[in-house]
Amino acid sequence: MHLNEQTITQLAPLLQARKLSSVELTRSVLERIRALEPRVRAYLSVMETQALHMAEEADRRFKRGENVTPLTGIPVALKDNLCTQGWPTTCASKILQNFVPPYDATVVARLKDAGAVFVGKTNLDEFAMGSSTENSAFQVTANPWDLERVPGGSSGGSAAAVAADECIAALGSDTGGSIRQPAGFCGVVGLKPTYGRVSRYGLVAFASSLDQIGPFGKTVADCALVMNCIAGRDPADSTSASVAVPDYASALRADVKGLRIGVPKEYFVEGLSREVETAVRGAVARLAELGAEAVEISLPHTPYAVATYYLCAPAEASSNLARYDGVHYGYRAADQDNIIDMYTRTRHDGFGTEVKRRIMLGTYALSAGYYDAYYLKALKVRTLIKRDFEQAFELCDVIATPTSPTPAFRAGEKTGDPIQMYLSDIFTISANLAGIPAISLPCGFAQNGGHPLPIGLQLIAPVFREDTLFRVAHTYEQATDFHKKKPTL
Repeated sequence: MHLNEQTITQLAPLLQARKLSSVELTRSVLERIRALEPRVRAYLSVMETQALHMAEEADRRFKRGENVTPLTGIPVALKDNLCTQGWPTTCASKILQNFVPPYDATVVARLKDAGAVFVGKTNLDEFAMGSSTENSAFQVTANPWDLERVPGGSSGGSAAAVAADECIAALGSDTGGSIRQPAGFCGVVGLKPTYGRVSRYGLVAFASSLDQIGPFGKTVADCALVMNCIAGRDPADSTSASVAVPDYASALRADVKGLRIGVPKEYFVEGLSREVETAVRGAVARLAELGAEAVEISLPHTPYAVATYYLCAPAEASSNLARYDGVHYGYRAADQDNIIDMYTRTRHDGFGTEVKRRIMLGTYALSAGYYDAYYLKALKVRTLIKRDFEQAFELCDVIATPTSPTPAFRAGEKTGDPIQMYLSDIFTISANLAGIPAISLPCGFAQNGGHPLPIGLQLIAPVFREDTLFRVAHTYEQATDFHKKKPTL
């Protein structure tokens, strides 16, 4: 097996024992990137020279035997809406095409301190608005399992890079499912932490009350190791929580005895693929065989989640994206006649169709005469959705659902119908509205000719109980082989 195909838990002991150098490992990943990128297109930029310098520094750390962590020397990819000092951060948008941040996001700085090696910035739906990574201004990323299908979104580049072994782990952001849905489509593990568990400082804002940064990994254990590094209070982010961070790696015991797994009846409805339902119910049955108890629960306000999200998120996007006006940084339209013309043309030319659609939706929902009817009502329903989960967790410890209603769909299949595209996140949105943690991991495959398509199992836990998610997910993973399968490229 090639070095780039290994996991953090396999590589870290070899690096620390100096049986393997970070430079060797990084070169293996860079070779993989060069070989596959013309077809997969997971990266918007590759930091080849910088990556090798970081790998050399990691090897010096090992030689000195100081400041070594499980992530030291590990090649990691970063979603291109995370600020990286001295390296472009585009958000896959023309309006930020030449923007180079003067500082690192907190999660980037923490990974640097841990000795991780950055190999590149990954593609995404523009400003993280989308479910297929087709909204990027620069390229469409392909799903490594079937290059004619989407990898999911908005963190499709990060998910595809991990699935194709073009990095060992990656970071993404999740506003309505943007880590979990692509993780499910690409057959990898992806975690959306509790809101406030990971600092958002340096994450280019989409919807500030919903955005969270989280890891992609080839295994549950790898995601736990990345979370150990990036989680915790940050004075630079007033919404980050002053809650102690446990050692997530210690939660990885293969034992679910005594835990109750809630199965919400509202998630197994019309529109759910038969293959997805079979795989997810099979995963719940497997957990029951391993000692957990499956209980049926109800989340009655689930049918209103998509409508609620598409009022709350665009309203916040309308406010957050007002800063892109061609004045301070980013793209500015040429040959403008006056300042109003400059604002208008800059935003018209700089933003893509989906971003403009959401700005208009949000501006309308916040406008005089419509605020109470739309935005305020959505906030009230958001509270009801949050209460649904609080009541459900009185009956169970973890909730199990499909990650998505179908496996990965074909590129171009839903671009002409925004409502159908929005519905692909129907099972992931509620966790963001409630601010609770959720993880997706592989639980089966759908038939697709010669290209099987991964199916994702979503597990949801109460606030700050990522340790419970890791425990249940790891137990299931250890009892199955789905995570070991690789796409044929």
